[in-house]
Amino acid sequence: MEILMSFWWIIPLVLAVVLYKFVLRFLFGTVIVPEDKIGLVTKKFVLFGENKNLPDGRIIATKGEAGFQAKTLAPGMYFGMWVWQYDVTMEDFTVIPEGKIGLLLAKDGSEIPTGNILAQRVECDNYQDAEKFLINGGQRGRQTAYITAGSYRINTMLFQVSVTDMVRIQESMVGIVTTLDGQPIEAGQIAGKLVEGHNNFQDFDAFIRNGGNRGLQPQVILAGSYNLNPWAVQIEEIPMTEIPIGYVGVVISYIGQEGNDLTGSDFKHGNIVEKGFKGVWMEPLGPGKYPINKYIMKVELVPTTNLVLNWAAARSEAHNLDKNLSTITVRSKDGFPFNLDVAQIIHVPTNEAPKVIARFGNMVNLVSQVLEPTIGNYFRNSAQDSDVIAFLSTRKERQESAKTHIKTVLDEYNVNAVDTLIGDIVPPESLMKTLTDRKIAEEQKVTYETQKQAQETRQGMEKETAIADMQKDIVKAQQSVEIAERTANATVKKSEGDAASVKLAVSAESEATKMRAFAEAEATKARAQAESEAIKLKASAEAEQISLTGAAEAGKILAVGKSTAEAYELAVKALGGENFTRYKITEELSKGNIKLIPDILIGGANGTSGGSAVDGLLGLKLMEMINPETKAVKGDIPSGGNKMDN
Repeated sequence: MEILMSFWWIIPLVLAVVLYKFVLRFLFGTVIVPEDKIGLVTKKFVLFGENKNLPDGRIIATKGEAGFQAKTLAPGMYFGMWVWQYDVTMEDFTVIPEGKIGLLLAKDGSEIPTGNILAQRVECDNYQDAEKFLINGGQRGRQTAYITAGSYRINTMLFQVSVTDMVRIQESMVGIVTTLDGQPIEAGQIAGKLVEGHNNFQDFDAFIRNGGNRGLQPQVILAGSYNLNPWAVQIEEIPMTEIPIGYVGVVISYIGQEGNDLTGSDFKHGNIVEKGFKGVWMEPLGPGKYPINKYIMKVELVPTTNLVLNWAAARSEAHNLDKNLSTITVRSKDGFPFNLDVAQIIHVPTNEAPKVIARFGNMVNLVSQVLEPTIGNYFRNSAQDSDVIAFLSTRKERQESAKTHIKTVLDEYNVNAVDTLIGDIVPPESLMKTLTDRKIAEEQKVTYETQKQAQETRQGMEKETAIADMQKDIVKAQQSVEIAERTANATVKKSEGDAASVKLAVSAESEATKMRAFAEAEATKARAQAESEAIKLKASAEAEQISLTGAAEAGKILAVGKSTAEAYELAVKALGGENFTRYKITEELSKGNIKLIPDILIGGANGTSGGSAVDGLLGLKLMEMINPETKAVKGDIPSGGNKMDN
């Protein structure tokens, strides 16, 4: 107990250490602000002085008035902040993360001027000095300025902080800017004037000071990250305008001052001005990517390469300018409707592209307003001057005529006509069948003529072949004639009759050979003219040949007989009639192999005649017995013979 009593003083000391803040706060009016806090002060009352109450309309005190104090307490120790007079609230620092910005709304300050919606920036150490903000004329409401990433000692009794993202524009994109504050846009314009010196709208106060207009801005922002106040600036991200290779971009500007027309008095279809003025710019954009504000200007693509347009229902090019074109239906002079496909190749020079756009507005209008009616009407008019078959047969000439006509028309519109091509021509089916039948008949006629010529050629060949084949016979006949003549001459010398006979025979044979050759030639010629006629002529020729040959043979026989008769007559005169008869009988018997002298002669005894037949038979039998191979031949035994002799 005595020990506890000796350390009684320790208890108050421990309590004092534990409760020092409260002790200091109540006894000495001490306020300790931690290093990560700020102190927001509220003054409850004012005992002495003139500034006891805040002015009307104010909620933040800057001159010691009772109420919320503009001045804050930074980290540290403060005295005299009596608990009965001051209320101190500890508040965290305002932290803005990376990639964010802080937007501020002031609860107190001067009135924003009429017509403005944002409060202008004043010097106030990034809104960390509320007292300076109010003294320097800071305006209540949304502030044009913002705070970037970091930690700030913001008096939250005066400022309300909203954290929002930075604005990021992606690659190949462009940001279209619309401002929410500034001067009104000038009459006759759709966008504000171009203002410099505001760092891509990140310093909106500079934009306001330099006379920037609210609304659509001509300036765009490119790819990157920007600290933009969304209360002041709105961004629309769109792709950059790309002009492909083979095209130019004709710029139509909707803003700017009225410029002088650069086309002269001959061009009456719109003004073409210099770059930066309102209207169609004289200088087109080449291939590439451009940060074009689509709301203040328009870029019309114009192909500078050869452009093919098809008037065909089943075919369209990649540019799709001919997607509304179709096969042209025309009507001929004879009243037949038929279809034809047409392809038109055009070229727009680079320096003429602005005139084309100024005249038509775009390439689609050029096709629909000029090319489609021009080409369609030309071929319709051309078809009415001809029938279908004549149109088909003169396709090349009509294509050249169309090319010349269309080139003349397009030259007036600053467009070069490269070529006009006629594709498929589809006549009516019934007429096409008639035309096809006619063509087939013509081809058949040509075929028959060709076959006829072939037959004539074959006829000639066969004729020549026949003549060549007959040469051997002719030569042989000629040689036979010569031999016959020589033989006839020899025969004439020997016998005038034989000579005359041979002469007639040779002459007949020669004439027959000539007639056969002539008949064969006529038959071959007849076969070439027509197969049936050839057969007939051949038969006739063969018949005539046979007739002539028979006549010749008859003449020959007659001549030979006559000459033989004359020879016989001469022989009779020379030999006598009886001797010539014996000579001829002997000659004929010798030709017949008739035996005149028998091998065995059986006669009478003593060589006299008058032997009996019995003697002959006995002799014959005796001979058979002597030589069994010997046979008696009937008739070999003369009648009355009775003698056998060898």
